[in-house]
Amino acid sequence: MAYLISEEAQDLLSDVKNFCDKEVVEQCKEYDVTGEWPKELYDKAVEQGYQALEVPEEYGGPGLSRVDVAALIEQMAIADAGFATTISASGLGMKPVLIAGNEEQKQHVCDLVLEGGFGAFCLTEPGAGSDASAGKTTAVKDGDEYVLNGRKCFITNGGVASFYCITAMTDKSKGVKGISMFLVDAGTKGLSTGKEENKMGIRTSNTCDVILEDCRIPAANLIGEEGKGFIIAMKTLDQARTWMGCVSVGIAQRAINEAVAYGKERIQFGKPILKNQALQFKIADMEMKTEVARQMVAHSLQKMDLGLPHTKESAIAKCFASDIAMEAASEAIQIFGGYGYSREYPVEKLLRDAKIFQIFEGTNEIQRIVIANNVLGKF
Repeated sequence: MAYLISEEAQDLLSDVKNFCDKEVVEQCKEYDVTGEWPKELYDKAVEQGYQALEVPEEYGGPGLSRVDVAALIEQMAIADAGFATTISASGLGMKPVLIAGNEEQKQHVCDLVLEGGFGAFCLTEPGAGSDASAGKTTAVKDGDEYVLNGRKCFITNGGVASFYCITAMTDKSKGVKGISMFLVDAGTKGLSTGKEENKMGIRTSNTCDVILEDCRIPAANLIGEEGKGFIIAMKTLDQARTWMGCVSVGIAQRAINEAVAYGKERIQFGKPILKNQALQFKIADMEMKTEVARQMVAHSLQKMDLGLPHTKESAIAKCFASDIAMEAASEAIQIFGGYGYSREYPVEKLLRDAKIFQIFEGTNEIQRIVIANNVLGKF
């Protein structure tokens, strides 16, 4: 662990590691096979308050810095990326409200999380992935209510959330300037969820459609102003991408840990395979790149904590770290040889888990566009 964190976070890190070693690692092997959402595991995590790590201190949270939280999330990701994604996505669900909501909305979502709930951020639609502005979900003002209709897809925590932050078109004639953001509590009439996605990886996280059919919510549930939803969503992603970089670092670190442990024990030609310099160089490259990714995550989070612009840094952290997670997982499989391709060993799972981090919160192709635009300006 190479984050510089507070003493409080160091104590929490020890607790998180113990929890993950005892409760997460072995159980998630089984859930990876079944695809079942491990409710009992998350109930135990809620007892520890892990879902509330990002709740600000003024709203009853632990008052940790973002870098402190990153150390904890990475430790969770070392144990299981799906588990870390679920915990991190709860913070993602709060972000639109914390960015642009009023005090009542902020306290409301923070209270829900502190009480053991999870949040969900609903932007992606079947016809609106990388082009988030192409969403078809609508919100029509009707007196002192809005009526929402549409379908969101690939929503992390969609089937288990206590509240949803949802983008919807309030004025189609204005394009992206006609998109607004709304807060919808779970259980609201007209809101339902589809079946859970049968995913390649992060199978311990819940992912499903969120369906809105004449879903009526109070007008007071508008987050910020009408027409500001797209901006709020982009600011949300500016933060969220770094957290996905953090989980990616955890995957890469687990790949290193597994490769080193196996390479010390596996004997070929009369000696442990890590006595071979070629494999030592693989480990060195994995370690260098993982540490660079970790420090990019820390740098981006430090800029957030200081209130400084971080769009480029967050895109770099997410893009670089997820690419390294894939590379490290692949190299770990190579070090394991044929055993690495078998589901009896943990490294093939790391590759399956890592792949989605190159895709969600904006594909890595989109991240490169974001980075280039920040470097080139209006060139």
